[in-house]
Amino acid sequence: MRPRRLRSRSAGFNVVELMVVVFIIAVLAAFAGPDMARMVRTQRLKTSAFDVLATLTLARSEAIKRNLTVTITPTGGNWSRGWTVTDSNNNVVKEQGELGSVTVLGPANVRYASNGRLSGAVIPQFDLSATDVAAGSLRCITVDLSGRPVAKEGAC
Repeated sequence: MRPRRLRSRSAGFNVVELMVVVFIIAVLAAFAGPDMARMVRTQRLKTSAFDVLATLTLARSEAIKRNLTVTITPTGGNWSRGWTVTDSNNNVVKEQGELGSVTVLGPANVRYASNGRLSGAVIPQFDLSATDVAAGSLRCITVDLSGRPVAKEGAC
């Protein structure tokens, strides 16, 4: 029979083993941190581009459905601060809040006629960018002659 002292000893990790594991996790986190921040900024840019694209699609759809002119106007003349979609009777269709750290350059406004086509001679183009995002990850949204918005990767 074994002595009683050996049987009561519990199995587990000692302090040195625990510190080694914590050190390994800290090193891995230090390498993953910058890539994670870059991924978050790139995803924020993609989400903002989708918001612009969805708003253009909604405005076109509402113009056809309501048989009215629908206008998208940037808040304070700055697309990065948000925008408002209204019909010709001044009914608000949608309001978009500020996009945060994303910069959006676009026209003074976008106007859809009741047939879903653009109303005006200027073809809208939106250039979305953010600081510390690679040039290949930038977004460009254009609207073709029929009024359909199209998104692509890269600058306009």
